[in-house]
Amino acid sequence: MTRYRYPNLYAMLRSIAHRYPSKKAILSEEGSFSYSDILGRTDALARALELLGLEKGDKVAFICPNGTEFVTALYAVSRVGGVIVPINTLLKNEEYRYILDDCGAKIIITGEKLDREVRDLVERVSSVERMIWIDHTPVTDANHLVFEELISTHPQDEDNPPAPFELDELAAIFYTSGTTGHPKGAMISNRNLFSNLIAGSERFDLNDKDRFIVYLPMFHSFTFTIMILLPFFSAGSIVVLKSLFPFTNVLKQALLKRVTIFMGVPDIYNTLIRTKLPWYFRWFHSIRCFISGGSALSEDTLNKFKKVFKHSKMLEGYGLSECSPAVAINPIEKQKSLSVGLPLDGYAVKVVNEEMIELPVGETGELIVKGDCVMMGYLNNPCATEETIQNGWLRTGDIAKLDEEGYIYIVDRIKDLIISKGINIYPRQIEEQMMLLPSVKLAAVIAQKDLNSGEVPIAFIELEEGYESTTPVMIKGQLKEHLANFKIPKTITVVESLPKTATGKVLKRVLKQGNH
Repeated sequence: MTRYRYPNLYAMLRSIAHRYPSKKAILSEEGSFSYSDILGRTDALARALELLGLEKGDKVAFICPNGTEFVTALYAVSRVGGVIVPINTLLKNEEYRYILDDCGAKIIITGEKLDREVRDLVERVSSVERMIWIDHTPVTDANHLVFEELISTHPQDEDNPPAPFELDELAAIFYTSGTTGHPKGAMISNRNLFSNLIAGSERFDLNDKDRFIVYLPMFHSFTFTIMILLPFFSAGSIVVLKSLFPFTNVLKQALLKRVTIFMGVPDIYNTLIRTKLPWYFRWFHSIRCFISGGSALSEDTLNKFKKVFKHSKMLEGYGLSECSPAVAINPIEKQKSLSVGLPLDGYAVKVVNEEMIELPVGETGELIVKGDCVMMGYLNNPCATEETIQNGWLRTGDIAKLDEEGYIYIVDRIKDLIISKGINIYPRQIEEQMMLLPSVKLAAVIAQKDLNSGEVPIAFIELEEGYESTTPVMIKGQLKEHLANFKIPKTITVVESLPKTATGKVLKRVLKQGNH
């Protein structure tokens, strides 16, 4: 039986800050913050949020670049008993409006660089009352506020206790697209998050000397739980970078700040083994553990990595937003190539057939997961919840097999999911958007292998009569008004007729066969 030490994220921060007040919690290029500093800033921001009318259960959307502000804000929202909604910073205005309407966000925390896509959200989304800018506000009115000004003018009242916020209450919502094309909000409780933190700290054998480097986007569930919360849980430190670029700076900061845990996605590791590393980085880095998630590493990458980093472990793992997100990872003491490892302690996995009957070792079927990591359900979507969670088991939609020792091997995906640089792309959303264009009669989007991104979307379309002069470049230009750039198909091929079944369903397997 798992023992949970804290009821919520704020309680965790407060406990650790009282035990390690002067210890460095965050190191950034602008300076460093002790646990005591972070607690003080968190308390001040929480007080400001309360005075703005934020109450327990209210949603706060984080359309926010990487930085100490993101970390401070997530603990402040937890203190008030609010719900954190991290949102992809690469989306477009239309996509933000859908998510904000769906979750009913009351406050948005954002940054000046995102001004073009987010500025009008307070006017266009009825639930949104305030926008808090981490740097400068482009609009000077009462609805647009500045992060640092709120902290400096709202010191926390010691007599004002934190909101009672329990383990099984909703803590965060991770938006993940589904086969319908619309994003679905995976509701994650405090218990869900802490189950990941407890199991992760044991699997990685973490201690308060460990330092993680955070350069991947903080809105991603993997970064949020495993790269931000996990180091705090073990009283370690995080090195915060605003961006992955330039990549040489990631390596420089990892070396100078004595990073011990380096997490990334396959695209990062493909870059790392192709980069001419300085001799002193190879000899003097402090990284004991590299961790990879998002999608599988190729055997070629794994082999090259072992040659370059002889004294560090490379651990592949597996997860999904609906599981908070970590499910499995290779143990430090025994890794298996091409496997995503063993389930984390406290989680059970099975491989089943279409009738949910467990299959023998070595046979392929759908991977299902049970444990405290499994989400509460999808926000405002009971039908999708019932389809995904059955008798406590979460259907991942991934095809896998288990070996005799219980190691998991991901074979394929049932869903039409495309994973590009660790970010999920769902073809149905792109197809629906393409077919809204007057020139497109029918569209089909599939994945194409890509050396840099892992996978990229490519499209095949039938044109409406009278639009024969429409070019792929024209269609891409129109799509950019509605979809994030990473969702725009790399290539668009115009065909006379897409392959279909007798009932008119597009045969994507035929397109995939023709593409390889």
